[in-house]
Amino acid sequence: MYKSLVMTLILLAFASVAVGQENPDEAAQAGTESGQAQLTLDDLRNFTDVFSQIRRNYIEELDDRTLLNAAINGMMSELDPHSSYLPADEYKQLDDTARGRYSGVGIDVGIQGQKIIVRKVITSSPADKSGLNPGDIITAIDGKPVKGRILQDAIDEIQGEPGSSVTLTVLSGDQGNKKRKVKLVREYVDIPTMTFELLDQQYGYFKILFFHKNSATELEESLQSIKQDGIVLRGLIIDLRNNPGGVLQPAVEMADGFLNEGLIVSTRGRNAAMQLEFKAKPGEWLPGVPLIVLVDRGSASASEVLAGALQDHGRTLIVGERTFGKGSVQSVLPLRNGAGIKLTTALYYTPSGRSIQAEGILPDLIVEQTESTDAHHQRPREADLDRHLDKDADVKSTLHEVSVLSAEDFSLQEALSVLQDAGILSGITQPTDPELTEQEE
Repeated sequence: MYKSLVMTLILLAFASVAVGQENPDEAAQAGTESGQAQLTLDDLRNFTDVFSQIRRNYIEELDDRTLLNAAINGMMSELDPHSSYLPADEYKQLDDTARGRYSGVGIDVGIQGQKIIVRKVITSSPADKSGLNPGDIITAIDGKPVKGRILQDAIDEIQGEPGSSVTLTVLSGDQGNKKRKVKLVREYVDIPTMTFELLDQQYGYFKILFFHKNSATELEESLQSIKQDGIVLRGLIIDLRNNPGGVLQPAVEMADGFLNEGLIVSTRGRNAAMQLEFKAKPGEWLPGVPLIVLVDRGSASASEVLAGALQDHGRTLIVGERTFGKGSVQSVLPLRNGAGIKLTTALYYTPSGRSIQAEGILPDLIVEQTESTDAHHQRPREADLDRHLDKDADVKSTLHEVSVLSAEDFSLQEALSVLQDAGILSGITQPTDPELTEQEE
């Protein structure tokens, strides 16, 4: 089996670089034209020699498929921090996340000491219907005690295929510390990604945790519901702090909802298919209503696309910290075996032509974090990651800086204060430069 696998690897790899090349001179010419040397049969033999040595001499016995997957992972890991190989289960999980769902029982759990604690229960989920409550302690999963195990492994066992069942042994404090067994049937559970709060009775506050395919629709429907309730918003705050991104399209649709025209974002990559432009269509959700977007160093990718588009068009005031700086596009490409790869294929550019990559979005109003959040300052940005893609970008100057001394949510307080100040807001609802609607190539 081993010799057959190695020979197959050699033949497939060699064929992939030799297709359409009838002689070595043509191969050399093709390599020169592309700026990259083509693999030779000796190169491929070198790979199989390494494969053979590991298989025969490594301290632990490894099967061929494990080694092959390790080789693929190694190849992907040398590209950039965001390109990766996705085994079939991870590929499916990524698709579920993009849809804003997962297969499980509807609980958010955490590790406290050596215990698994239920932190939140999603409304109408199997866990909610069974009577599980925040604060309950899970002591066993399908009869296997949690104590003495790697807790994260135990937590992973709670999830599974829709329609399958799992039995949790739960210790509930409200029942006199009595244990009970709860059998739950897993199903697709919608992941809450957005919360709303009305501040000072007239200012809307939306916290968006990440972007899935329906995020823009949910925001638009929420705004319509607020209007139907007779509430007239005098200002809106969109909180993108610690939002890692997600699906690009809903971020584009949200920007479109707050813009009447002009470029939202463009992408540029090696292939013609990645030379894309997304433009706003006529019509706005809240015309004339002042808008503030909160960001921090945890705001990344699609969050930065939304913030950058609204900032370039002068439709919003950005408040907070410089963002993470993930301005690269990952295409998820399926493979024949049900797996896939997440491959960096392009970079994002804001309407004014700024690259987000390794630079991020600089707020109009900088609100620095307090001294009590040292751990926050130690969180890496894109530019701190190994093998990150570099891209020079011009950064606009800020309006002014604010130094924060308290541990409260000063960014939100500052945003609300600015919304209440009509004088400051007078200049942020119209584009500052009509040329920003045209993408500079």
